[in-house]
Amino acid sequence: MRRGLIFDIRRYSVHDGPGIRTTVFFKGCPLSCWWCHNPESQGRTPFIHYDRDRCLRCGSCIAACADGALTMTPSGVAVDVDRCRVDGACVVACPAQARDLVGRSFTVAELVEEIERDQLFHDQSGGGVTFSGGEPLLQWHFLLDTLRACGERSIHRTVDTSGFASPRVLMQVAEETDLFLYDLKTVDPEMHRRATGVGLQPIVENLDRLLARGAHVHVRIPVIPGVSDGVDHMERVGDFLAAHEGVEAVHVLPFHSAARSKHARFGLPWRLATDGEVSGARVEELSERLRRRGLNVTVGG
Repeated sequence: MRRGLIFDIRRYSVHDGPGIRTTVFFKGCPLSCWWCHNPESQGRTPFIHYDRDRCLRCGSCIAACADGALTMTPSGVAVDVDRCRVDGACVVACPAQARDLVGRSFTVAELVEEIERDQLFHDQSGGGVTFSGGEPLLQWHFLLDTLRACGERSIHRTVDTSGFASPRVLMQVAEETDLFLYDLKTVDPEMHRRATGVGLQPIVENLDRLLARGAHVHVRIPVIPGVSDGVDHMERVGDFLAAHEGVEAVHVLPFHSAARSKHARFGLPWRLATDGEVSGARVEELSERLRRRGLNVTVGG
């Protein structure tokens, strides 16, 4: 039975497609964006996050660990990563919720059951399910099976993707997808490779493929300080998108510096040199540059 690795399911989302949505976050991503708002999603394996500040030093997790991977130290509970199977027993045992399993395995049936819990809200609002991440196309077999199962239940299906995937995979997924939220980090090839770790060209070519087949596509443009917040850059984005007929909407996404604290929480490096909040006035100015080209532009979403 095929299984997928999911690190979060958020209900009642209104920013990931039309209506009220259930957003499913897939674990694993081929990109390593400096500003990633879900840095815990990048790795392709589950892990247990330990919050020392919440830990009671009670030893419940140690007693629950059948692997003998945990020991108490003066600074808290230490883990022997070579012995830990990441089965989550210590997470269940912790009375202070100081341990959290990041990445849980689901079958298609289990995940669809979670999604169907919200179907009343989907139906009343014109919503549905959005598959995000991470990068859902990394687990494309599982994604495709889940998309088909949702389609059989008349649940609207949105895929939020970086577009960095095999064309063959993308085209198969497109057959079972009602809407794509397509992330375009920057149109500068050199900056794209530096800031995300992958090249821009495959992403552009896949966008062309989706539009050529008539897929419903909304492009998302993040406004990142020092990466994509320049007027000249947004002018280039506008020229690029205006030349791509078929893009139904453009969402300009303001940067929020809260991402930095999330990196610190998970012990991950922060590589964005400038990380101040981008003002609403600045975001609106950049958005207006796109509107002048006749693009359907909204801020957020």
